[in-house]
Amino acid sequence: MLKRTIALLMIPLSAALIAGCDVDVQDEGELPSVDVEPGEMPEADVRGPDVDVDMEPAEVEVPDVDVETETETIEVPDVDVDIPEENEAEVDASTEPE
Repeated sequence: MLKRTIALLMIPLSAALIAGCDVDVQDEGELPSVDVEPGEMPEADVRGPDVDVDMEPAEVEVPDVDVETETETIEVPDVDVDIPEENEAEVDASTEPE
């Protein structure tokens, strides 16, 4: 328990020390120059193994669960959606005031 407490105290302390560091860069440096020449992939003849998968019977232990149910009446939502027909939509559009 004491080791865990010390570890939990060290984490915020080390985070504060790291965040409190001020780094002054003296030399900006530069990226190295790299010359890349095009090449070819080596030819390879790869042969994978032949895999045959068959199903065979096996005996395994499974749980035997008996679930009893009973019927109960509850309230469920009943949603009715009326979609207007094409003719009704045209009539509604023609009767709108301009």
